Amino acid sequence: MQFINYFGNDAYTNIAMDAWLLKNLHPSEPVFALWQNKRAIIVGENQNTFAEVNQDYVDSHDVQVVRRVSGGGAVYHDLGNICFTFFVPVANSANVNFQQFVKPMADALESVGVPVAISGRNDLEIDGKKVSGNAQRYAGGYLMHHGTLLWNTDVEAMVRALNVADEKFISKAAKSVRARVGNIKDFAPESLTIDDFIAKLQYYLSDEGRDGEYQLSDTQKKAILQARDQKFSQWSWNYGKSPEFMYDNHAKFDGGAIDVQVNVNDGRITDINFTGDFLGVRDWREIKPALVGIPFTPEAVSTVLDQNRGGQYFGSITNNELLATFFQKDEVKIHE
Repeated sequence: MQFINYFGNDAYTNIAMDAWLLKNLHPSEPVFALWQNKRAIIVGENQNTFAEVNQDYVDSHDVQVVRRVSGGGAVYHDLGNICFTFFVPVANSANVNFQQFVKPMADALESVGVPVAISGRNDLEIDGKKVSGNAQRYAGGYLMHHGTLLWNTDVEAMVRALNVADEKFISKAAKSVRARVGNIKDFAPESLTIDDFIAKLQYYLSDEGRDGEYQLSDTQKKAILQARDQKFSQWSWNYGKSPEFMYDNHAKFDGGAIDVQVNVNDGRITDINFTGDFLGVRDWREIKPALVGIPFTPEAVSTVLDQNRGGQYFGSITNNELLATFFQKDEVKIHE
């Protein structure tokens, strides 16, 4: 198979590239790509991003959040993770078979001295630990099959970025993930580096180097970057496309207890309610119209709260405490 070189480690660009190539490449023969993202959460097309990410951790650790065009669950990427994509002409989606693409990756791993087994329909395991997950999308007579290979991923960062559990559960969650998920590096020959590993995978999949690079034109490259800028780096796609959901949370501060219930659709607040024993000087419902319709983001909510600070609608509960109630999710329930 010929291979395509992606542009770098920016997750917005790489996910845009996957999507654009699926719809526009139209290869006559299968092609593949091996690529990496810097720290990122890649959310499945049909998932609620708000429910999948620990936004505080994401914001403070420069983790990109990107929605892909294939289904499945949210996954964490970093430079210890290797991504692969196949683009294959397929006449009928009924003929799509996960094993057709999982098997070549298993064979490639075996070829570099890593013993691997296919588990279920789309996972690769080593010694009972999952080291690869896969997803697929079919469009217009072409199949995109993509997945991950965990070479040396930071498991604790994965747990913190993907979960909203209280801090006291982080260590337990990381231990649980480590029991189920493995890093290929731990099972590979000691002298094998990640760069060597990627090169050997490419050598194997390209028929021992006999199949060269599939060269993209300048026009194609420009279109991919345009898709990145106009869609895949945008909040409206990565968060706003989340299905309608209701968020509710409880918190207690020196100024009293407060519960917030928020209905969100297309990433925007459609209804909101506050209850609790806080001692508001004025009725908080006076500012409800200003909150309905805004994006469900800390920036948008903070702007409204700051503009109405003087009303003391929530008594001595501060705006920062209110924002924590909205977005830190100490006791959170999200209902889709």
